[in-house]
Amino acid sequence: MPRKTLNKERRQAIREARKMILEVVKMDGNEAETRRRVERIFESLMGYKAFKHLSRERAIRASGVREHVDFAIQLDPSPDAKIEIIVELKRAGINLAPKHLKQAASYAIDYGCEWILLTNGKDWRLYHIEFGQPPKTRLLEQWDLLNDEPVELDQKFELISYRNVKKGNLQALWERAKVLRPTSLLGAIVSEDSLRLLRRVFKKTEGVNVAYEDIVEALAKLLNESSAKDLENVRICIPQRKKRAMKLSHVTDASESDQSVESHSGDESSA
Repeated sequence: MPRKTLNKERRQAIREARKMILEVVKMDGNEAETRRRVERIFESLMGYKAFKHLSRERAIRASGVREHVDFAIQLDPSPDAKIEIIVELKRAGINLAPKHLKQAASYAIDYGCEWILLTNGKDWRLYHIEFGQPPKTRLLEQWDLLNDEPVELDQKFELISYRNVKKGNLQALWERAKVLRPTSLLGAIVSEDSLRLLRRVFKKTEGVNVAYEDIVEALAKLLNESSAKDLENVRICIPQRKKRAMKLSHVTDASESDQSVESHSGDESSA
């Protein structure tokens, strides 16, 4: 994500957001007190209008039971508007835990919402749900309001801003994340084009001819256990040695040509 310079107003908004959350942390405020401050952050840093875009306690049907989510981010103020992001809010003094994500994910999956935001005001975590059998929940971004640099915070809050969500840019974020996940990266590294390029580089810089299979084996040794397991699921296509085949073809053609000349020469001698 490219760096940028913050203007005075934006830097002040981040400073005020930090102050609000730090106060509620120090006083060990309850969830309602945390909620009021988080609503202010949605307005000041992300451009939402609390009464228009943040539906409190939005009712959804989860596992056949009517449940209420803490926040539902929606672009339309109508009661049945599409939920863009389900927000699970915990009080500032509680550390975010897997059980909190599990609860929010169950709501999102039953509703059909791809995005979850889990926060206690201090820590913010953005998840995407990939619907399949079974659905997969993946952490895409996380940030710490009290400790991260203001420029980084500005960029992270912009990801889930009203403007960004309205433009549909969350989908672009997910597409980039898919391309950069381990299996996709490993697939690109061991693709035919990449292996050919690596082989040419080794030949040019080291003067050594390396077999494609040896390159793949060396890459596998570089990976940690988790990535090596991912590599097992990647389809590896070893490039065919076309140049060698062409040389063999030229030799064959030349031999056939020599035999043809000899044959013609013999005919002329007998004549």
